[in-house]
Amino acid sequence: MIELYYWPTPNGWKITILLEEFGLDYNVGLDYNVIAVDILKGEQYAPDFIALNPNSKIPVLVDSDGDGGEAVTLFESGAIMLYLAEKTGRFFAATTRGKYDVLQWLMFQIGGVGPFFGQANHFNRYASEQVPYAIARYTGEAARLLGVMERQLDGKQWIAGGYSIADMALFGWVRDYAKDDEILRPYGNVADWFARLLERPAVRRGLAVLAESRKAPGQFDDQARAVMFGEAK
Repeated sequence: MIELYYWPTPNGWKITILLEEFGLDYNVGLDYNVIAVDILKGEQYAPDFIALNPNSKIPVLVDSDGDGGEAVTLFESGAIMLYLAEKTGRFFAATTRGKYDVLQWLMFQIGGVGPFFGQANHFNRYASEQVPYAIARYTGEAARLLGVMERQLDGKQWIAGGYSIADMALFGWVRDYAKDDEILRPYGNVADWFARLLERPAVRRGLAVLAESRKAPGQFDDQARAVMFGEAK
């Protein structure tokens, strides 16, 4: 049995999409169990959760059927994706070269797309004051990273050979950042790739997990802003 400590964010979506791609089903209460961790209320700082992840971030995965029948607890979404892909032999690659092709694009998401798209999102949509330098800095780098993806996807359906965890990892961050359709307009290859992912039933099911709990920036109350950003609205 897999337990997923989760909230509907780009890093959370990585894991629900991957689990749904495996054919596991959250909606009927079978195969994996979601435990909501409301990050807007600060539940990620509860002692019981810190015991699972000392970094106080979602997601966390607990697999009761680890090696030797012992439970495995993992934090960091990239590590969770790699664990599940290697455990199942799916959505990674069969060769060493193929695996590293996927890994480099997974690291591209973790080290570049996630941090810079996240900061661009924050300063454009969440920050209580406009900071022109920060907006220009992070929006400009987000555009550069989209350009890298645009060139990589030229003539390709997926980012690293076949459909893989790298595509799933990048998808959620692109979705969260490119809320305005105009953002992807200059990047036709990325837009087509994004549309292909949205057509996948497992992707739609993964996005649906606790979707009703997700709040737009304007819906954040003072508690949520204090927890997430250390400030009151």
